[in-house]
This record gives sequence, C-alpha cells and structure tokens, in this order.
Amino acid sequence: MSELIDDPQPGRNLPEYTVSEISGEVKRTLEGTFGRVRVRGEVGRVFRARSGHLYFDVKDDKNVLACTTWKGQISSLSVVPEEGLEVVVTGRLTSFGAQSKYNLNVDEVAVAGQGALMALLEKRRKQLAAEGLFDPARKKEIPYLPDIIGVVTSPSGAVIRDILHRLRDRFPRKVLIWPVAVQGANCAPEVTRAINGFNALTPGGALPRPDLIIVARGGGSIEDLWGFNEESVVRAAAASDIPLISAVGHETDTTLIDHASDRRAPTPTAAAEMAVPVRLELLSWLDGQEARLTHALTSGITARGQRLRDLSRALPRADGLLDSPRQRLDTWGERLPAALIRSVQARRVKLYEASGALRPGLLRRAVQNDRQRLQNTAARLNLRALRADIGRRSQEFDGLNHRLATAAARQIATWRDRITAIDRLRETLSYKATLERGYAVVRGDGGVVTTRAAAGKAKALEIEFADGRLSLDRTENPARKPVKPKKDTPDQGNLF
Repeated sequence: MSELIDDPQPGRNLPEYTVSEISGEVKRTLEGTFGRVRVRGEVGRVFRARSGHLYFDVKDDKNVLACTTWKGQISSLSVVPEEGLEVVVTGRLTSFGAQSKYNLNVDEVAVAGQGALMALLEKRRKQLAAEGLFDPARKKEIPYLPDIIGVVTSPSGAVIRDILHRLRDRFPRKVLIWPVAVQGANCAPEVTRAINGFNALTPGGALPRPDLIIVARGGGSIEDLWGFNEESVVRAAAASDIPLISAVGHETDTTLIDHASDRRAPTPTAAAEMAVPVRLELLSWLDGQEARLTHALTSGITARGQRLRDLSRALPRADGLLDSPRQRLDTWGERLPAALIRSVQARRVKLYEASGALRPGLLRRAVQNDRQRLQNTAARLNLRALRADIGRRSQEFDGLNHRLATAAARQIATWRDRITAIDRLRETLSYKATLERGYAVVRGDGGVVTTRAAAGKAKALEIEFADGRLSLDRTENPARKPVKPKKDTPDQGNLF
C-alpha cells in the first residue's frame, strides 16, 4: 500500500487517447451538453468565403464566439449579420478539431431590440442614398390610366381584396397578381424576384407586361416590415423600368422601398386610388365638356346670326340699287336708233369721198410711180448689200492674213530656237571643244593617226590644235626641224 502511495509516476493507469479521439470526445461532449443555444452579442468580423459560407464573430466586452453559417443556410436568415450590429443568434455549438476550436453553427439571426434595428435601418438608408437610389430626378411619372396593373403582395391577405375592390369602384383595369411572402425570411428574395419578373415580361406578349407595379402590404411592426428594408428589394425597385408605387404598412410606417419607389402611398387602398382615376368623374367631366362645347357653338352661331342681321339692316334694298341703272338703260335704249342712223350716214359720206379719188387714170399713174420707186430702191439695196459683203470678206481676209503672219513668225522663231539649241549641242559634242582643253588631232597620209607605229610609217604629219593646224614633212626635213605652216594656217609657233 505504501508503494502505491509513493509511486513516482502518478496516473499511469489513465487511458491514452489519440488526438482524433480526444477531439471527437470533446465534440460529442459539447454537442451533447449544450445542443441548440441562443447567444446575444455584437457582430464583429464578417467574412464570406469564396465557397459561399459565412464566417463571423459574436462578442461581448470580454470574449469572442466564432460563428459559422453554411452556404445553404444563408438564404433562410431573416437578417444578414453586419459588423457592429447587436444580434441574437441561434444554432448548435460544435468544435473544429483541425484547429482545436469550438464555434456556433448559426441558422437563425435576429436583431437584439428595436433600437438596433433602427440604427441598422438608418445606416443602410444613408448608404443607399449616397449611391443616388433615392434621387428624385430618377423617379418616373405614374401613367394616368394604365391598361394593366401588376400587384406584388400576398394573395391571401386583405390587402389584395382592398386593392381589387377599390380598382373596381374607380376604374376597372386588368390586374396581374404576383404572390409573395410579405414577412419573414422569404419576403425579400420573393419581392425582388417579383419586381424583376414583371420588368422581364415582353410588351404585348402572351402574358402582357404591366404598365404600373404596386408593392403592397398591411401594417405591422418593424420586424414584420423588415423584408422591405432589405438592400435587394430597394435596388430592384430603383432599377425598375416600370413605374412603381409602394404601399407598405400604414401611413406612419416607412420602409426603404418607399424612398426608392416612384410614388409612395400611405395605404394599399390609397395606392389603388393613385393608380387610376374615378371613371364616373371622368364621364361627368366629359359630359360637362360636351355641354360647354355645345353651348359655345350655339352661342357663337347665335351671335354671328345677330351680327349678320344687324349688318343687313344697314344695306340698301335691292330694288333701290337697280333703279338708277334701269333708268340709264331706258335712256340709252331710246337714243340708240337715231345714233345708229347718223353713224351710217357719216360713213356713207366718207365712202363717197374716197371712191371719187380712185379714178382709173390716177390709179394707174400711182401704180407706175410706186413700181419705179420700188425698182430704184431694189437697185440701191443690191449695191449696198454687195458693198457690205465685200467689206465683210475683206475684213475676214485681213484677219486671216494677220493670223497667218503671226503663226509663221511664231513657227520660224520656234525653228530658230531649235536650230540654235542643236548647234550648241553640236559644239558641245564636237572634238574641237576637246582641243580647247589642250588636246590635238594628228593626221598622216590623209587619215587620223592613233598609234605610234602609224605615225612612224607616215610620210607627212599634220597636227591640228584649237587655233590652227601645223604640217610636218618628214622626207624634206629629216632632222625634224620646224616647218613653216601653210599660208591659210595662222602662225602656231615652233612645236619642238
């Protein structure tokens, strides 16, 4: 017994574990002891891996708890963790033996209190406003009378019944309903898909594209309306090409989709009133306009008729206008027969006078005189024409002569310039130009001597310089003394 107490190596009887065995035992102990737990704290570091898994920390003033949400669990989260947000996370506590760490597998995240939600909402609102999603300049006009209205809401609530009832009372229109969840984890993705789906429809297709979208939901707490504050919903509303009216909650409820939509309605019923006008009011207005138009036309015609009658009273009677012309016509009708008789008599007198001057002898002499004058005139005209033609042809001949002389002089000048140029070329190519540079031409026995042997055989030599020729007779002057040049050759001096 004393030996057991004094054993220098206590605990030798404890079982031995491998590293994997102890890690597995710790994992089973943690999961079996705690099971599913809820933890409250502030979100620290948030990291989304390339694989799609989400890693973040939940901490307080002393400790940090590592949390993991797998890729398939992220879509079920009602709130995506953001750094600095106070949350309550729910999940199972487990361990990761490869790194000797324990963490919490989170499958549910809730904001810890309304104050934290409002802080997150304000932060998100400022971020989206800085991107220009709430800019009033980008908002579109709501159509006055849309043919088709798309409604994004729950098909089982009172909201859709209120909207359809209000549309039926005011102005019946075609309505396309896209059913979505209006709260919970599925709210944001389903509303986003509904807005994008309406925009993806083809105008005039089998399922026509709506001219207006209404996103509607009844009132509720901020947690119930939180899906309409999600960033995906806000961006889908801002990017919608179809005008969009948001009618989420009651008049005091405000969500981020209200800022991004083209028009905000305080209630779903008010959204239906904004979408269409009142049909009976339009018909009444048309009846009033028709009555005003009829009254205006009738009044205009009546006023113009009265004006025409007033003007007609100022005009004279038709019989009064015709009295004076009728009287003048009667007067001229009575004077016309006497005037015709006097005119015929006067013309008959003039005819007698003219016929007396046309006696045959006088007429014959007048014709002969006229014929003579005509012949004289014809002779003068022929002589003048001949002279004019001779003068014209003379001018043409002088012109041709001048042109011929000018052309001949120009041609002669051209030929002279060409001959002068050819002569200069000849002088340039002649061997005499070479003689000017100090060369000489040797001739013997009637030909040009080009070799020494030929010069030795020649009986007489003649050397031509630039300024004359020099003859050498080898038979009469074997000593090769200078020979006087010929008389017709200028004195060239002594060659040797």
